[in-house]
Amino acid sequence: MQIKKVAIIGGGTAGWLAANHLGAELSHNSLLEITVIESQDVPSIGVGEGTVPYIMNSLKRFGISEAEFLVKCDATFKQGIKFVNWLDTNIHGDNHYYHPFDVPYPKGFNVTSYMLTKGLRFDSVGIQADLCELGLSPKHKSNGDYEGVVSYAYHFNALKFAELLSNNAKRRFGIKHLIATIKSATKDEFGNVSSLVTRDNEELQFDFYVDCSGFSSIVIDKTLQTPFVSKSEELIVDTALVQQVDLAANEEIRPYTTATAHSAGWIWDIPLTNRRGTGFVYSSKYMSEQEAKTQYAKYLKIPESDFNPRKIPMEVGYREFFWNKNCVALGLAQGFVEPLEATSILLTDFSAELLCRNFPRTIEDIPTLQEDFNRATRYAWDRTVDFIKLHYCISDRQDSGFWEENRDVRTWSKELTQKLQKFKLRPPIQSDFFSRFELFDDKNFQYVLYGMQYSTDLPNMNNIEFEKCEQILGENPVHLDNAKRNLMLHRQWLDGLNKAMARLER
Repeated sequence: MQIKKVAIIGGGTAGWLAANHLGAELSHNSLLEITVIESQDVPSIGVGEGTVPYIMNSLKRFGISEAEFLVKCDATFKQGIKFVNWLDTNIHGDNHYYHPFDVPYPKGFNVTSYMLTKGLRFDSVGIQADLCELGLSPKHKSNGDYEGVVSYAYHFNALKFAELLSNNAKRRFGIKHLIATIKSATKDEFGNVSSLVTRDNEELQFDFYVDCSGFSSIVIDKTLQTPFVSKSEELIVDTALVQQVDLAANEEIRPYTTATAHSAGWIWDIPLTNRRGTGFVYSSKYMSEQEAKTQYAKYLKIPESDFNPRKIPMEVGYREFFWNKNCVALGLAQGFVEPLEATSILLTDFSAELLCRNFPRTIEDIPTLQEDFNRATRYAWDRTVDFIKLHYCISDRQDSGFWEENRDVRTWSKELTQKLQKFKLRPPIQSDFFSRFELFDDKNFQYVLYGMQYSTDLPNMNNIEFEKCEQILGENPVHLDNAKRNLMLHRQWLDGLNKAMARLER
């Protein structure tokens, strides 16, 4: 049977990302109708406000201009993540390192051995950490869409981003939009989903279903009863408190995300043009809600008596099958991992793109396509969990059982254990990350490993390699001086764009 009608259950970032991916890939098929069904009664979680550079490929593919995106979504540039106090402050004092987005191979040359031999801060391999500290934009005014002096991604208002994606999908790809609250679904005699049932008991029939209904997981869980694979023994945080904080009109905007560790987790701090999105992530096994609220209020400099953050329980893990029968789950319906390293939107974007490249023409095509999709997506999830675990398990913090449990190798995956044993002998190399479905590779691992002072045996270097590294890294002061002269402050750049766009609209 040919697939002619597709339902995407749920809007938000996940639903409208899926709609744009499917629309961009399949809009040539005039017989295919794609409908996003969105409830007005289901609030967005709205904490996924950080990205990695991967998102640029999607925005360009959807035909969305960068200027429009930046202005309409209160967006700012993100040049990486500043990790604060992920090491023991009694040993290292107040400490931080950057995980910037620029590749740590200047001019394509691997300088890792030189950096370790000389005992240099690994984030000084390029100038991006300095640009972050100076609060500079990654772009000149003259740079075109999605072009900059250094690599970058974005912070944005998740609700406004979903609205931008919605308008683009409907206008550019003819995606239909239905406002309805789905309460359940029905199955046929073969176990496939046959219809959706609204709160008003209306039955809506489609051929294929994309479940973006968030934690409700109306189809993939409640209807198809797809098992959930918990990763709570590896990643032991299970709760987040979230709070938005206004920015003053003239307050500088940091061009990076801040991730500050505490005794039982960490705090995210994401700057937009008009506010900061913040969240206090913790393990309820090692910290009470009251203690978390007290520490969070102190971090935000808000009187605790006036502080009432939103609480989000976090069940870390994913579906055993992401594609089950004629349904694919995306976003929070697919799984959840804490937003360290902007994993949520990345996994959603990756999975939606993979689906559109493997979309079945008929129901009979599904068994052929779904096995590879499930295998690739599970691999991406497992390796992402490993990368998040890396941040915890190599920390030398001693201030609670939380960090001790994370260092217990019994909470590590076999693959992560093998990698870390190997990285004691030599630095990570590309062949350690052989699959293109590893969303974090040797470059990401190097920034985290050596930002946290992981001990690797010093490799041998010949004189030619040593001199080449000295020459390349010796150019950094010149590059930094040029950047200081030619790059604008982050807020100044964004304010200039907003004024220019306002003039165009008049």
